[in-house]
Amino acid sequence: QVQLVESGGGSVQAGGSLRLSCAVSGYTYSSYCMAWFRQPPGKEREGVAAIDSDGHISYTASVKGRFTISQDNAKNTLYLQMDSLEPEDPAMYYCAADRRRGYCSGGYWRDYYTGMDYWGKGTLVTISS
Repeated sequence: QVQLVESGGGSVQAGGSLRLSCAVSGYTYSSYCMAWFRQPPGKEREGVAAIDSDGHISYTASVKGRFTISQDNAKNTLYLQMDSLEPEDPAMYYCAADRRRGYCSGGYWRDYYTGMDYWGKGTLVTISS
């Protein structure tokens, strides 16, 4: 049984940093697309960053240059380093995984995220005043 568990959320001042983690267990496939999504209160879920099993990375425009997606395969963990946090960044952040590496191609992962195989339950990021 595949499980994704996010952690690292919290409250931070604007301009601050957080690192989110997504611990993956039970995933035995060699090919994957893994991604971070976020959903602000009252808004739709949106893609933030994605990485595939070949190491190809993509970001949504609003986080490019501020957020960094990475992975530690030895620890079966996906990360999202978030720097220079802005008032638009607070949201519930989710990680997701799909067995199809091609899911990460172009903007597919952003447009068709509902089809991804596995999801975590999220970790909350807020901005404190």
